[in-house]
Amino acid sequence: MIKLEWKKFRSLMLVGALAATTTLTLMPVVPAVAQARALPDFTDLVEQVGPSVVNIRTMEKVSPRQGPAYGMDEDMLEFFRRYGLPMPNVPRQMPRPNRPAPQDEEQPRGVGSGFILTADGYIMTNAHVVDGADEVLVTLTDKREFKAKIIGADKRTDVAVVKIDATGLAAVRVGDVGRLKVGEWVMAIGSPFGLESTVTAGIVSAKQRDTGEYLPFIQTDVAINPGNSGGPLINMRGEVVGINSQIYSRSGGFMGISFAIPMDEAMRVSDQLRSFGRVSRGRIGVQIGPVNKEVAESIGLGKPHGAQVIGVEPGTPAEKAGVEAGDIITKFDGKPIEKSSDLPRLVGGTKPGSKAVMTVFRRGASKELTVTIAEIEADRPARKSSEKDGKPKAAGSSHALGLTVSELSDAQRKELKIKGGVRIESATEAAARAGLREGDVIVAVANVEVDSVKSFESVVGKLEKAKPVVVLVRRGEMAQYAVIRPSR
Repeated sequence: MIKLEWKKFRSLMLVGALAATTTLTLMPVVPAVAQARALPDFTDLVEQVGPSVVNIRTMEKVSPRQGPAYGMDEDMLEFFRRYGLPMPNVPRQMPRPNRPAPQDEEQPRGVGSGFILTADGYIMTNAHVVDGADEVLVTLTDKREFKAKIIGADKRTDVAVVKIDATGLAAVRVGDVGRLKVGEWVMAIGSPFGLESTVTAGIVSAKQRDTGEYLPFIQTDVAINPGNSGGPLINMRGEVVGINSQIYSRSGGFMGISFAIPMDEAMRVSDQLRSFGRVSRGRIGVQIGPVNKEVAESIGLGKPHGAQVIGVEPGTPAEKAGVEAGDIITKFDGKPIEKSSDLPRLVGGTKPGSKAVMTVFRRGASKELTVTIAEIEADRPARKSSEKDGKPKAAGSSHALGLTVSELSDAQRKELKIKGGVRIESATEAAARAGLREGDVIVAVANVEVDSVKSFESVVGKLEKAKPVVVLVRRGEMAQYAVIRPSR
């Protein structure tokens, strides 16, 4: 009996030992895999891409006679330079007789980063890094220094290309931005605060981030500071996918949000800069605005998308193609316009002189217009509309909408380049809440054109009471939609 119990005991001990062994060998596998995924190793990438990243210093010539701080000692000048303070206006010293006039002096202007595009010395950086520089100095990782020539700079995209006389350089590999995913690890190399070859890393926070600039940006949480500008954003395959360009900051330093120019857009710009020294872009001559949900539903557009035309410049391709203020451009050259900022990017990337088909939504229906693309010029301010002395007598009103309107004179129609419409003499209650004001011209109500007070009253008379109504309004050369919610 004792032997039997011993055998049972020994069997139980064996089973327990096997179970314990099995548990011990399997447990550590999961955390090891998770740890490997969470903590990437950037050492190989630094060795691979590091030699392609350069430090860029810019110099400017300053005349001692014209400098605002003439007469200050060097220690005081260094204090103002170090902390970025504006130079005070110090009384100039009178030149001494029989003394030669002081010569222009070169002073450091700024520090940035860049990266080698080709083995024969073409380097990409930001336009704002080299803007206004009299001399550009490029330092390689092997400490060789070269004077660089500015090939071209494009302020709209903040891309610039400079050239140094060197061969056999380590050029970067350009990656496919389309493959970049939100949450993907990325790395930056640059010279923040002049500290060369500094490496920082993070993840892609968002793509196609619209900051109001000409290009959609890549948003990351990679630490970027002054001096990083122009440096590369690198994916885990060692490919450059962007140029570090901007940060969001309330202090001037990094606050967790940085922006990079997508490399596909930057390469298109750099190709033109290298070939022509400038960038040629298309334009059609419209001022545009966003389309909100309320307006989209009110005019029958459905979901809010497209670019609302609020003004058409006279004599431009858009006017010749028949584009009207109030149109919603929903497609350009077959490509959908999801938001208003898509349009200038698509038009700008179209070769001047070529033709493109636009789809516009106008008063409840879509139509196609063919436009010939012109070349972009410097931005011109919109002309101010001149108002004629004397007001036409008010001839109609809508108490539910809070509007009193009058006929337009022939001279007013000619000035505004419209065929019909009625002038607002007073806007109160619902109309005032919608932002309408005296002098505005209503050209359509509920997607129906109005060309006189009579037609205006006819359309308003058929509206459902207390139901919001959308009106298309001209204010000078600009047009916009407004939604009026009648008084209940």
